[in-house]
Amino acid sequence: MEEQLEQLKQLKTGTTTLGMVCKDGIVIAADKRATAGNMIVDKRADKVHIISDDMAVTIAGNVSDAQLIIKLIRAELKLKEVRTGKKPSVKEAANLLGGLLYSSIRQMSMFPGIAHFLLAGKDSSGVYLYDLFPDGSVTKMRDFVSSGSGSVFAYGVLETHYKPDMTVAEGIKLAVKSVNTALQRDSASGMT
Repeated sequence: MEEQLEQLKQLKTGTTTLGMVCKDGIVIAADKRATAGNMIVDKRADKVHIISDDMAVTIAGNVSDAQLIIKLIRAELKLKEVRTGKKPSVKEAANLLGGLLYSSIRQMSMFPGIAHFLLAGKDSSGVYLYDLFPDGSVTKMRDFVSSGSGSVFAYGVLETHYKPDMTVAEGIKLAVKSVNTALQRDSASGMT
């Protein structure tokens, strides 16, 4: 049992991702460094992924779980579009992704599937931001959200500087400032 706990500690990763609702769109951002314990595994890791023409996610958590779930959600969204003849709404995508996360964490495994996603997208009814926790919970965000080990530092900046009437251009500047602040204090988060 001690050996298994030590292996889990070695697989612990860190990151900083965030999303914010702006008056003319959604901004999502993430650092670029992938870590395993104290080792930097990749200095240019992609933590923002396009899952359809109008939707993207950020990832935090176990990379293998996140990669598999991204493949699955892309396929599910495409299948839904083929079956219905119309593009899925952001809410439908969030619920599908939440279901995948819920079933993933409930499977018996030595290494439980743990991945945290932020989903941003637009559809015919507007733009949306969702927080999808590893347990499968789906929360629609009205302002901003952050995930990963550096999120506490990003939240400090977001709480202080976020304004609901920000433009996407202003949001991008705030996102960079938030992630960079996390980089200064969270050794597991990497470069933007």
